[in-house]
Amino acid sequence: MRTLPIKNQSEIYEVIRACKTCYVAMSLNDSPYVLPMNFALEGDTVILHSAQSGRMWDTLQQNPKVCINWILGEELAWQDVRVGCSYRVKSKSILVEGTVEFVEDYDEKERCLHFFMTQYSDREFKFSAPAVKNVGVMKVKIEAISGKDFGAKAETPWNS
Repeated sequence: MRTLPIKNQSEIYEVIRACKTCYVAMSLNDSPYVLPMNFALEGDTVILHSAQSGRMWDTLQQNPKVCINWILGEELAWQDVRVGCSYRVKSKSILVEGTVEFVEDYDEKERCLHFFMTQYSDREFKFSAPAVKNVGVMKVKIEAISGKDFGAKAETPWNS
């Protein structure tokens, strides 16, 4: 079992869309901070939402650079049941780097919230004016993206 890069863009985006949670890493004054968050993926942009106050909001206002991680799968596998170093958690992991853009325009916030809900449901949703006004909506344009397949079968000449 090996760790292999995921090079196919469509596979990378399939992994992201299959996840319900992402982990957003940020930093301020050498103090790293990671939060699990719900998300939506619209083309090459990740949409996030939160309260417009708190540690995350304050951190991103001062340093909008983020790294976002998605992990799919947690199957335990091994090559030899008696050899601890042969154990591996089979999973796929995607990393995105980007810069947060805060959405201030009411209509764009509402559009993002509707799009956001498509990640979790195919229902139609309504949002009250106070809800739209009081939620923080952020967009992260993907500047760099990479993926890894952990616990992948090694490619051999007869199955590659």
